[in-house]
Amino acid sequence: MISVSEAYNIVLSQTTNYGIEEVDLKDAIGRVLASDVFADRPFPPFDRVTMDGIAISYDAYNNNKRTFQIESIAPAGSPQGTLQSNLKCIEVTTGAVLPFATDTVIRYEDLSIIEGSVTINSIVKQGQNVHNLGSDHGHDSVLLNEGHTIKAIDINVLATVGMNHITVIRRPTIAIISSGDELVSVDSIPLPHQIRMSNVHMIKARLTELDIVSDHFHIQDNEAEIQKTLTVLIEKYDVILMSGGVSKGKFDFIPDALTSIGVECLFHKVAQRPGKPLWFGRNEKVTVFAFPGNPVSTLACFHKYFVPWLSKAIGESYLSPSVIIRSDIAFKPNLTFFAQANIEFEQGKIYAKISKGNGSGDMVHTTMMDGFVELPKGKDVYKAGEVYSFIPFHSILK
Repeated sequence: MISVSEAYNIVLSQTTNYGIEEVDLKDAIGRVLASDVFADRPFPPFDRVTMDGIAISYDAYNNNKRTFQIESIAPAGSPQGTLQSNLKCIEVTTGAVLPFATDTVIRYEDLSIIEGSVTINSIVKQGQNVHNLGSDHGHDSVLLNEGHTIKAIDINVLATVGMNHITVIRRPTIAIISSGDELVSVDSIPLPHQIRMSNVHMIKARLTELDIVSDHFHIQDNEAEIQKTLTVLIEKYDVILMSGGVSKGKFDFIPDALTSIGVECLFHKVAQRPGKPLWFGRNEKVTVFAFPGNPVSTLACFHKYFVPWLSKAIGESYLSPSVIIRSDIAFKPNLTFFAQANIEFEQGKIYAKISKGNGSGDMVHTTMMDGFVELPKGKDVYKAGEVYSFIPFHSILK
């Protein structure tokens, strides 16, 4: 049995590059850029008017001219016009190209207009209300870096540079496998010795929240069936997530089945509670996480190990926030303890209020929690005010 830190380091050392793919602009949110995004022209691409008003030559104003005749109008979207006389002005709208022979824009609020004659009523600075060509970014400058996770606001940039298709890091294909004769489908009426399968639906839903597509399969506690099914699935999928069948029971066939079909066991059992029987392994084609079957154990192992692994594999950053525990917690076994907790924000700090459930089978209690405080082994009592890592199982920024 290895420590949590050893298991975590092994998992993160086994990430795989799944290559790249192209997605449509509408599907790009949440994906990770596989290359830099460059400006295809200067930003802005012309001297842009930023206020509705008039455009003038500042030289005329500097020579004490304050009243100008309107020569023409330049709306946004029209080709660049030209001021024919610096004793006159051109009406302009926000977003328009600044006309040739003008360099300054005065907004309507600072003007008096009577029958085509405009009088300036404010102090004017040369170049005001003009967003100059290339003043933000030059042609070919990097706008978004490789490895950047695309957010909704980034779509603005991608669309502006004409990227209707974006090259991103490919996400792994994932199969979720439930096992056990005691499990029946959600729409079944279970017999007294049966339960409805739930872990796999939680895993699939959590993957959906992470914008990852997955498929679900179920196998009975039959060694030949397990081996046959796994042999097929490891050829079709990049990652297999399993729930149940990894402890020491007589019908826990999964560890031996995985080894028999060529998946190397990198560790089995971690000094932690919940989730001690966690199994992890891989071969040249597939990475396998086999979680213990109890719901809270699955939840803890999925978020402690798989989520950081996935983030690294697809080029995203992963950060485990630090929290301050609210009260003393006693835990005697020499194991790392994943304590269920709620998060509270106070004066810029994150506090965790730990709440003990009824063991790793109590799935209802976890629905009221935000995640786990990771209390490292080696202590019997963890004191209020101490700081530990937090493993969220949903966004804590609510």
